Amino acid sequence: MKKRILTGITTTGTPHIGNYLGAIKPALDLVEPDNDSFFFLADYHALIKQNNPREIEKSVKNVALAWLSSGLDPEISNFYRQSDIPEVHELTWILNCSASKGLLNRAHAYKSMTAENTQAGNDEDKAINMGLFSYPVLMASDILIFNATHVPVGPDQAQHMEMTRDIAGTFNHSYSNLLVLPEAIIQNEVSVPGIDGRKMSKSYNNIVPFLSSEKDLEKSISKIVTNSLEPGQAKDTKDCTLFQLYSFFATTDEINEMNQAYKDGIGWGDAKKKLFSIINSEISPIREKYFELNDKPNLLNDLFFEGARKVRPQAQELIGRLREALGINKIV
Repeated sequence: MKKRILTGITTTGTPHIGNYLGAIKPALDLVEPDNDSFFFLADYHALIKQNNPREIEKSVKNVALAWLSSGLDPEISNFYRQSDIPEVHELTWILNCSASKGLLNRAHAYKSMTAENTQAGNDEDKAINMGLFSYPVLMASDILIFNATHVPVGPDQAQHMEMTRDIAGTFNHSYSNLLVLPEAIIQNEVSVPGIDGRKMSKSYNNIVPFLSSEKDLEKSISKIVTNSLEPGQAKDTKDCTLFQLYSFFATTDEINEMNQAYKDGIGWGDAKKKLFSIINSEISPIREKYFELNDKPNLLNDLFFEGARKVRPQAQELIGRLREALGINKIV
């Protein structure tokens, strides 16, 4: 059976090296001629945390261009924007009427925030909106609307797929087997350290930029925290942020050479130059493509229009069948 692989791309901020290594590259590696692939920008999901319209607009543009620059081909994969498929939101309401509140209570994001509120002595639902609480249903709709058979997720996102299957199964039991129960493709978690050693994250302000100029890339790498060992003193690669980042981009031979250089006492300045060189070598063509695409003002609007034109009829067809099953149909 032909696989239908779907990947959602949250439109918050501008992708960094951690996003490139942990999400963009692994997802694009799954694109094969024998499979259908769907990539969508989850712009309505961004409303849960972001209420600045200019930031959302900027993020949609930067995230879309990052994926296109990294090799996403709209001629091969379906590439569309969530907000251009209104049937997703109709399906969300339909599934809201099947999803149990008890299931949504167990969502990791909701449980984490209620726990923080309780620990602080506040009402457990303080500052929690319905978007955060019910986002697993919107996520399920994103997946189910196009009958996706497989969805790549990290280990920490496996719950999303379990909830999607649970919600779809409940609906199918109540009506008929109209919704495909997707399978998770569990991908190895890629924990990319930031310049301070913690996991790379915009919230920590410790990122290595992905689509910046060479100068900004080099500047961020120069800020990587190291110890006070001088050139000529042997250095340990274990738990070394600089070496870990180098390993993500280097070949086995290059890693072995760098490992030996650590033993021989390479200076931190020289090690950072090597790291800059190897990262820059891989992302230079991506950066050039990004700037090229960024100079085409109508590109994304045209791609989003074409993407919706290709996939929306499939969503409309499923909603038509669901309406009939629900009894919400034309009166003859």
